[in-house]
Amino acid sequence: MNIEKQLAAEHSKKNTLLIVDYIGDDLILFKELIDVFVKGDIRLTQRGAWPLSLITESYPALVKPHIGFLVQLLDKPLHVAVKRNVLRLFQTVDIPKKEMGTLADKCFGYLNNRSEPIAVKAFAMTVLYKICLKEPDLKNELIPILEDMLPFSTSGILSRLNKTLKQLKKL
Repeated sequence: MNIEKQLAAEHSKKNTLLIVDYIGDDLILFKELIDVFVKGDIRLTQRGAWPLSLITESYPALVKPHIGFLVQLLDKPLHVAVKRNVLRLFQTVDIPKKEMGTLADKCFGYLNNRSEPIAVKAFAMTVLYKICLKEPDLKNELIPILEDMLPFSTSGILSRLNKTLKQLKKL
């Protein structure tokens, strides 16, 4: 299978799962998927984000050499699907210390931006919680932001907000 051509063929759950099954835990094939991201074609980057996050959930070690690139990718204007899926994968991987500061800043920005979609905020919250596990002092910045979000939150994010606040207060 040519991953780039398969991504170009269609954007569907069926096609995404076909690509995920094809790549599996193969480091070389995973690198091919990452190379599609590097090319920067907006449509292919958007379509590749979903299989990237799904593969990372099952095989988090595959993304380890690409974490720096993915953190830098968040600096660019992105389609919401790319942002959402990149943040989703950061929930499941070990974030290197050298990337934590930049990633935390991006996640705080997403939480403070009222126009960000709920899924982006939810994943940003979880990523920040993961960072707080390694950098507990960061919770002192995160807790007030989450508490300020409570009155404006929809039911879609309220559950995760309350759960995250409870976990942070236990740290």
